[in-house]
Amino acid sequence: MPIAFRNAWTARPQAGQFFFFLLVVTVLSVGQSPAIVAGEETTARSAYVTNQLGNSLSVVDLAAGKQTAEIAIGGKPAGIALSPDGSRAFVAAPDSREVVAVDTSTQKVINRAAVGQGPLGIAVNPVTGAVYVADWYEHRLYAVDPLTLAITATVATGQSPSGVAVTPDGATILTADRDSNQVSIIDAATFKVLGTIPTGDRPFGVTIDEEAGRAYTANVASNSMTVLDLKTRTRLSDVPVGLRPYAIARAGTVLFVTNQHAESVSAIDATTLAPIKSIRVGSFPEGIEADPTGTAVWVACWDANTLEKIDVATLTVTARIAVGEGPRAFGKFLR
Repeated sequence: MPIAFRNAWTARPQAGQFFFFLLVVTVLSVGQSPAIVAGEETTARSAYVTNQLGNSLSVVDLAAGKQTAEIAIGGKPAGIALSPDGSRAFVAAPDSREVVAVDTSTQKVINRAAVGQGPLGIAVNPVTGAVYVADWYEHRLYAVDPLTLAITATVATGQSPSGVAVTPDGATILTADRDSNQVSIIDAATFKVLGTIPTGDRPFGVTIDEEAGRAYTANVASNSMTVLDLKTRTRLSDVPVGLRPYAIARAGTVLFVTNQHAESVSAIDATTLAPIKSIRVGSFPEGIEADPTGTAVWVACWDANTLEKIDVATLTVTARIAVGEGPRAFGKFLR
């Protein structure tokens, strides 16, 4: 990818430049990855990876280590979230300004609808099934009906919301407001903003850690991870990570941060917040999610066109699976 596009995150894009801007400013995850003790849940069987350059959604059999289907989506898909029962995948397609619903059994698109001017981050309420979509250009969060994809509520956030995460009890929604250097806290029932918490510079991905009562943002401009206390709604600390962090996941006692321009994943002790290791992965790592067992994390590498597995015990890459072109997997993509 031309270096000019990778460094263009300092400029504000016009609507027609949205795709190129996303390639360089993006920082995860966007979604939540609660810590889970190994053995409590079964391992993920499938991954649903958005491919921005390929305009598609890759379906990956994790046990077999291969892509089994590639579903045409269009609109330079970026955000991804799954319904609570795993029967639907919801994709944010910013260039076509749509949310697209995919049946994971038939592996077919079953619905698509216009949502805002720049849908990017997307998450699903684990209790109600409502879909939440962050609109980069309109600076709003939308609630969308999972069956009809009709907008049912909207609320103003900070500037350029990107990542979206929902607490496991379904009561609270967080958005990472990139150009406001903050996280917005939204009540899921009333769809009103309860408050904001300052972060590092240009937060993009936001992750909720239920076990610790915290949230984390990956901050593209300050190369840091901000740690937030959800109970007191305060900023606890900023932890240095690699160059241009994108997304964060927690597995066991370790936090993992994808660093786009460093081609690495930072492993950080979740209790002490001390660095453990920098793990080399494929070029331009972006989306990341922990396996439900807590034994592995999966990373989408945009430039390498791979989905890569990091073993939590050894902190090494143990598998690489070829997917579509320009994988982002911005959100929760494991089933």
